[in-house]
Amino acid sequence: MQWQGESVRKVTGGRRRPAAMKRRAEIGLAPADTHIGEDRRKIIRTFGGNDKVRALRAAFANVTNPKNGETKKVKIEKVEKNDANPNYVRRNLLTKGAVIKTEIGNARIMSRPGQDGVINAVLLE
Repeated sequence: MQWQGESVRKVTGGRRRPAAMKRRAEIGLAPADTHIGEDRRKIIRTFGGNDKVRALRAAFANVTNPKNGETKKVKIEKVEKNDANPNYVRRNLLTKGAVIKTEIGNARIMSRPGQDGVINAVLLE
């Protein structure tokens, strides 16, 4: 877990004396690190009692062809490229913006698997 509250240091480097202590609402959770594999999801309670679905593993993606607007559910083979972090390619992590190799060709992930619980992608030419 990570604390996501205000820093003790100012932008100038000086020390800020906090008026309040750390709060439960200010902590974050570890990233989902969505891998390729048999589907596995986790429901998380978020702030305000809402629910968020985390995709921990996924084998299929909903890939849309922009030319004809047709969407198909296709198997993910591997991660080809990820501008967020080159290490994610080696680990086959699925994140928004990653280019994945599928049965019908390469596609870019447009959804956030760790936030939405689903993988939507657009076919690249």
